[in-house]
Amino acid sequence: MAAKILSGKEIAQEIRSQIKAEVDELKNKHGIIPGLVTILVGENPASVSYVKAKQKTAHELGFYSIQENLPEDVSEDELLKLIDKYNKDPKIHGILVQLPLPKHINENKILYAIDPRKDVDGFHPVNVGKMVIGEPGFIPCTPYGILVMLSKAGCQVEGAEVVVVGRSNIVGKPVAILLMQKRKPVGNATVTVCHTATKDVAFHTRRADILIVAAGRPKVITADMVKEGAVVIDVGVNRIGTTPEGKAILCGDVDFENVKEKASVITPVPGGVGPMTITMLMKNTLESAKAWHGLPSEVA
Repeated sequence: MAAKILSGKEIAQEIRSQIKAEVDELKNKHGIIPGLVTILVGENPASVSYVKAKQKTAHELGFYSIQENLPEDVSEDELLKLIDKYNKDPKIHGILVQLPLPKHINENKILYAIDPRKDVDGFHPVNVGKMVIGEPGFIPCTPYGILVMLSKAGCQVEGAEVVVVGRSNIVGKPVAILLMQKRKPVGNATVTVCHTATKDVAFHTRRADILIVAAGRPKVITADMVKEGAVVIDVGVNRIGTTPEGKAILCGDVDFENVKEKASVITPVPGGVGPMTITMLMKNTLESAKAWHGLPSEVA
């Protein structure tokens, strides 16, 4: 029996409608408009596309949003000064610096310069620390989106065997930490993390009730590596060619067509986790705006 396709696009639309309603209420009742600035260095095509999508969503939701485009050769000091400017700007509640940055710029130095109270990407060590110990703060957007998807799908997470393939700071590590925490409805799982030094990845993935794949390699997870009836969350977005019209052909880290015949639930690529990432960025920015104005918020 083919798996249920878990559409991040549909869930994201539902959450965006809720955010839009709350933004309208904030404006009407309190005169508050959530503010987001996105900073792009250079013209990396993928980064340009991501930032454009984030700005488009912010505008649709009624945010006050600014796009800063900087040249590839901008100095680290200039970028730090720009971040400092928005750290001090009361109209801005979220600062996002699009990664990757050019090699002459220290990414950690830039990310650490963002005020943790405006770190809507959830990458600052203060927010990472809060996440680890279970304190309110900004959760990285992709793991946050995965938690919401599992919840919306009604997946049994408590007591489940979860295997995460990939240990990046953006997805693998944080989603593993969040799912092992003592929290309901999406927590209390037993989590295994596989990576490039794991001797037998398939041994672990076949045990997984929930398999989360963020390996960065196209179709690396095949049907023989998946347990019958598993929930499969595919975070990967890989460009494997172009159509005759010049449009990118995308695939995930999971061999979707074959794995969907064994899984009970699976996310597609595109249209799975991707739309959730931008949506949770907007959710973080909304919660930041509320926190900055002393209103009840999930991040404070």
